[in-house]
Parts: sequence; C-alpha cells; structure tokens
Amino acid sequence: MIDHLGISCRDLAASAAFYDRVLGVLGHRRVLDVEVAIGYGTEGPDFWISAQPPTGPASGPNREVHVAFTAPDADTVRAFFAAATELGAEPLHEPRLWPEYHPAYFGAFVRDPDGNNVEAVCHTGDA
Repeated sequence: MIDHLGISCRDLAASAAFYDRVLGVLGHRRVLDVEVAIGYGTEGPDFWISAQPPTGPASGPNREVHVAFTAPDADTVRAFFAAATELGAEPLHEPRLWPEYHPAYFGAFVRDPDGNNVEAVCHTGDA
C-alpha cells in the first residue's frame, strides 16, 4: 500500500552509510542519488533519505519516523540488528517474535542516526 517513504536527515553522509549497510543486509540497495537525496529499494526507489534544509519550515527538530523494512526470514532480521548496532544504532527491541501483531511476526527495532525508529520484519516466524 505504501509507494515510498522519505525522511529528513541532519547528516546525510552518516545516514547514507547507515542505510547502505543495513538495507544491504536485507537485500535492498541504493537505487538513485539526486543532489540532496538518496533513494533505496530493490528495483525502484521506495525509501528516500534527504538532507534536512538549513532554514525554512522543515528545518526544525527532526521528528521520529517509524519504518519497517521487509526481511525474508528471522536470520536476516538478526543480521540487520547486528549490522545496525555495530554501527552504533541504539537498540530499541532485540530480534524476537511479536505475537501481539500475529504469531509469525518476527522483528527487531533500532534508532537510526537521526532518531528514527527503524525495524526489520519477516512474517515467517523464528524458523
């Protein structure tokens, strides 16, 4: 249902290094670079990061965004979490089953360099 999602970043280079690595673990890649934004996806740019403007209405404090990226299995969710925390991401929730969402929902949550809540999730359980 979501075509794409974009977030603003205080330090585009730091965020690009973070997303290059953790999205690579999930099988996604940098698809498109434009002057102040980078699009990630598997075929087209579904997720964008962009430089936060220095002035104007969008230049205030960055608001937390939550985004969940798909993973094919629980091992990949664990690899995402490991890559993110190795890069210094704040762990929010270690990889585990979340039966309150549904019995096979397996996810892990971290805070990215800009304070956003980023999740990797698979719907295959902990197999």
